[in-house]
Amino acid sequence: MKENSSCNLEKAQVRKKIRTSIRKKRNSLDENFQSKAEYDLNINFIQHIKPPKNTRIGVYLPNDGELRTNLLIQSLWDNKTDVFLPVIHPFIGTTLLFQKYEKNSTMSQNRYAILEPKLNCSEICPLEQLDYLLMPLVAFDGQGNRLGMGGGYYDRTLANYYNQGWSKPQLIGLAHDCQKVSQLPVEAWDVPLPAILTPSQYYQWR
Repeated sequence: MKENSSCNLEKAQVRKKIRTSIRKKRNSLDENFQSKAEYDLNINFIQHIKPPKNTRIGVYLPNDGELRTNLLIQSLWDNKTDVFLPVIHPFIGTTLLFQKYEKNSTMSQNRYAILEPKLNCSEICPLEQLDYLLMPLVAFDGQGNRLGMGGGYYDRTLANYYNQGWSKPQLIGLAHDCQKVSQLPVEAWDVPLPAILTPSQYYQWR
């Protein structure tokens, strides 16, 4: 038991160290780099994903140096795609809902000072009705393992996706190329990703 506790503590420390290192690295990216990465991501998405019109796509607004999605969101709107943003569940505060996002949507800051649409239950899309979910992450490795910010929101929200074998949404992580690491220590609750898109690469796994 003591050995397992020691291993778990060591794993947690390694994950924390990676999270701190990568967050520092992506926050050091200057404006020109971020702008080019945003442009390249949009091109890479169009070339590899090619969503049809009338598609429902969940995506995030960038925070903490994350790969910017603003240009991609505009492209999705131009393609007549319905865009949905994560909203922290008002009653189950450890999971996410996905609400429609339009140019005139009323926005508010959540507990992490991240903008999200002001809650409107009529605009919520059930997770399994999204066609794609573009997820933020802190770090990823060559096996599709994802390390998030540590809150576990996406892992809990997606628990049924894996437990019940849902066919939708298609999960795609978005990240800067510098967020890739050689190997991530994983926990039982981590949600691996079948695909990750960076400004220069499109990784896919079974």
